[in-house]
Amino acid sequence: MRIAIYGRQFGEHSFPYIQEVLQVLERYGAEVSIYGPFRKFILEQQITEAERTGAFRSHSDLPAGADFMLSLGGDGTLLDTVTLIRDSGLPVLGINLGRLGFLASINKIDIAKAIESLVAGEFSLDERSLLHLNTDENLFEDLNYALNEMTIFRGEDASMIIIHAYLNGELLNSYWADGLIVATPTGSTAYSLSCGGPIILPGSNNFLITPISPHNMSVRPVVVNDASELSFEVDSRGSDFQVIMDSRKKTVEIGTELRVRKENFAINLVRLNNESYFGTLRNKLMWGLDTRNY
Repeated sequence: MRIAIYGRQFGEHSFPYIQEVLQVLERYGAEVSIYGPFRKFILEQQITEAERTGAFRSHSDLPAGADFMLSLGGDGTLLDTVTLIRDSGLPVLGINLGRLGFLASINKIDIAKAIESLVAGEFSLDERSLLHLNTDENLFEDLNYALNEMTIFRGEDASMIIIHAYLNGELLNSYWADGLIVATPTGSTAYSLSCGGPIILPGSNNFLITPISPHNMSVRPVVVNDASELSFEVDSRGSDFQVIMDSRKKTVEIGTELRVRKENFAINLVRLNNESYFGTLRNKLMWGLDTRNY
């Protein structure tokens, strides 16, 4: 079994769990390759198991024939892995060393059990759609896609912006707001949820349009089919606004047209047989744990 590992720098509380991942993989005879900067970091922390691994540094350098990518961290770390695996189809398993962890769903106390399930083939692949951003300026070069959301946000002058939104060329609404989120079903449990958007199940073939602090309180989130093409134009007293694709941000001049459609490829998340999407929701959002129920 060939395993690629991606991670970022962590506090020392995470070191025993990183060490456990490498020890368990070594026990199963896995051929392991670690993202270069992360490998250098953990070697500096005296995690000597990393000495017996290979390294990769970019999408073009992914280990040939890799079976899985392990993302060690939180949801932000897993979103970073998407920029590495791109359209390769390499399945991703997120081990949560952070806090909430909707995408990185494996608890750090279940590391050995999760790897055992991988080896035994006790898992399925959960295909997650992405959105693609088109602009004349090619804002994000070859990374014009997002697993969670694209966000339009006001510029640094703090002025409210007007976002003219079109659905397949027809005016949907002009939003007076701090910003607007276009989320995938995966992203419906992220920023959009904190702005009052609904939870949409993966595989529902929808996009979610959620305003951020709208001036008109009658404006509510809208769910549209992801076969649609969305386009946006921004007006403001300022000269620019911000566009954010997951965690990647660009400052954009007023007058730039943004066009959003479904990406041509998807991301495969590993879901172990003892996991379920609804179980993750109940666990992470603590549904049913109100003490008044007991």
